[in-house]
Amino acid sequence: MTDHQFTTHTELFDLSGKYALVTGGTRGIGVMIARGLLQAGARVVISSRNADACAQAQHLLSQFGDVRAIPADLSRHDECQRLADLVQHESGRLDILVNNAGAMWREPLETFPDEAWDTVIDLNLKSPFWLVQALLPALRGAGTVDDPARVINIGSIAAIHVAQSPNYSYASSKAALHQLTRVLARELGPQHVTVNAVAPGPFPSHMMAATLEAIGDTIAAAAPLRRLGRDDDMAGVTVFLASRAGAYLTGTVIAVDGGIATTATGTP
Repeated sequence: MTDHQFTTHTELFDLSGKYALVTGGTRGIGVMIARGLLQAGARVVISSRNADACAQAQHLLSQFGDVRAIPADLSRHDECQRLADLVQHESGRLDILVNNAGAMWREPLETFPDEAWDTVIDLNLKSPFWLVQALLPALRGAGTVDDPARVINIGSIAAIHVAQSPNYSYASSKAALHQLTRVLARELGPQHVTVNAVAPGPFPSHMMAATLEAIGDTIAAAAPLRRLGRDDDMAGVTVFLASRAGAYLTGTVIAVDGGIATTATGTP
């Protein structure tokens, strides 16, 4: 045993005074994450491409805490830099970066188009890298040995097992994001910045809406936990990774999927 003072249960998950950015924070998983961070005490900036969606989400989330919305098209490098500049202008430090903005493209192999690669890779893989690059001074400024700054990349179980739908660029981009998470974790750990990924399974979201409407009951029945993901499941894992409770984790990929991918056997 060391003489280090134990943290109380309340302090373990407290984010009071923390400053966070959640991309794609206006709907679906992004809103779940932003709400969790706000309820834990963080000030949160959310971002998405649509200005109206930003305004609506800011209004919705304001009941939970101090939230600000900034429209930005993060598939573009210059827009990532602009968002980073605005975030750093308000506060010279950033404690938590959640790279959640993403795109999916489902189409059969024979007709899968070129733009399905560019659109998805730019937002799902390049954008998280560009934002880490642009926000690194603010992350370094926030992190300490005992309380590192946090980067949380939202991957997917499509990068862990092979989904039934034809999502070639999406699955590939998320697998690359998982590996980028590990690469950045090794490099940024000595700079007091942790980098982890969350790989969600099926959650109610705009991206999953058509799938869940068609076969949501079947997906839930096939999951070992016999249900779909809920808001608190995503909020909880993000608060864990962003708080003192997750301060000694880096380079991890946590599947939050009810066991769908993590217990897959390869047989029907």
